[in-house]
Amino acid sequence: MIVKKFTLTGVSAALLLLSGCAVGPDYQRPEAPTSLQYKEAQGWSQSQPQDQQQKGEWWAVYQDPQLSSLLQQVAINNQNVAQYAAQYAQAKAMAKAAGADLYPQLDLGTSVTRSGSSAAVANSMKVSGSASWELDLWGKLRRTREEQTASAQASAADLANALLSAQSELAQNYFQLRILDARIEMYDTNIKIYSKYLTVVENQYKAGMSSKADVAQARNQLHSVEASEYDLTWQRAQYEHAIAVLVGKVPSTFKIDPAPLSYHLPQVPGSIPSALLQRRPDIAAAERSVASANAAIGVAIAGYYPDLTLSATGGYQSSTWSDLFSLPSRVWSIGPELSGSVLDFGRNSAEVDNARAAYDASVASYRQTVLSAFAEVEDYLAETAALQKQMVAQKLATDAAMESAKVTMNQYQAGMISYLNAATTEATSLNSQQNLLSLVGTQLLTSVKLIAALGGGWDVQQLPATE
Repeated sequence: MIVKKFTLTGVSAALLLLSGCAVGPDYQRPEAPTSLQYKEAQGWSQSQPQDQQQKGEWWAVYQDPQLSSLLQQVAINNQNVAQYAAQYAQAKAMAKAAGADLYPQLDLGTSVTRSGSSAAVANSMKVSGSASWELDLWGKLRRTREEQTASAQASAADLANALLSAQSELAQNYFQLRILDARIEMYDTNIKIYSKYLTVVENQYKAGMSSKADVAQARNQLHSVEASEYDLTWQRAQYEHAIAVLVGKVPSTFKIDPAPLSYHLPQVPGSIPSALLQRRPDIAAAERSVASANAAIGVAIAGYYPDLTLSATGGYQSSTWSDLFSLPSRVWSIGPELSGSVLDFGRNSAEVDNARAAYDASVASYRQTVLSAFAEVEDYLAETAALQKQMVAQKLATDAAMESAKVTMNQYQAGMISYLNAATTEATSLNSQQNLLSLVGTQLLTSVKLIAALGGGWDVQQLPATE
């Protein structure tokens, strides 16, 4: 009975040692500032139901096949995204390595040596194996795995954020390019019109019906529009080059042909503020960094306690091959090793303080990321609402300017007014039309920024599961 009781007690003690405890604080997600609703969303009729929101390919709401094709290439060819993908692969490998440290390690080896002196020469052959297992008594290895796993999840979120940022940048560049296409086309049309006007004015001047000043004004108007078009041409080229880089192409081999402006402005995405914490990859990355920093505190605290390693070696050693695997050549050793710091002059205490400070910094960074995210959404909601009202006013102004230009040109051709008056209203009309196109571009850019600020089609559930 005594033997059985001792055996059970020994087994229980061994299991207790193997299970151990994990020192350091268990992770609790820090509180983050939020609100019940977006301030600037008041009065908006958000899209319902929630299932209609775009997931994944958020750009599909613009209904532009070429834009979709370009954005799909970002995930494959963008080199900045590729860099983050490699960093994520590295983080996963480190998490896997940290998990492997929880299990016994087995090594095999063999060696052949020949040594001698002036008196004799000796051979030594050895085949051996060794096993070691660091018992995770204080949870240092588990906290390390927890730290590396959370770090890998943060890296995965960083990758998603880099992809979303690159795609958002490409979409904005693409819409800028398409607006420039429309503006250049408008200048082309006006250059043709102004060329005809110049011909009319020159003929009237030859007939004595117009002044030399009218001819000069007509020429100035034509060449000014030509100069403005050249200015837009190089701007378009730069947007095309930027898009080429975003899809991993050399600009000299990449081309986007001009096309008529065709766009679809999406509705304001329906979302509640608390959902932003799940939909923004940068917020997820910041939160996972907090979890990693929290686990690092446990790793540092475990440094106060000794490490216990069980190890065993065995094999054969002989001076001749024929006797190598015989019983007399067998060698072995087994035993535990307990090691720890006795005096470190406050080094481990400093490491714990450093880990706690790093945790506090990561919490502050997480909360700041959340605040900045809410501010971005509020900014773009306010801008979207103002742009819609501005668009209505600009359309009315443009229609009026075009009507005025039409009337004054008829008056000039009827000899009622000078060409200067007609040219002035024509310039006003062209400027108003250009402003309208620029405003359309701003609307498109703001819609992209708002979708990106709401997380695009990403969701925290896309993060790899915790091991």
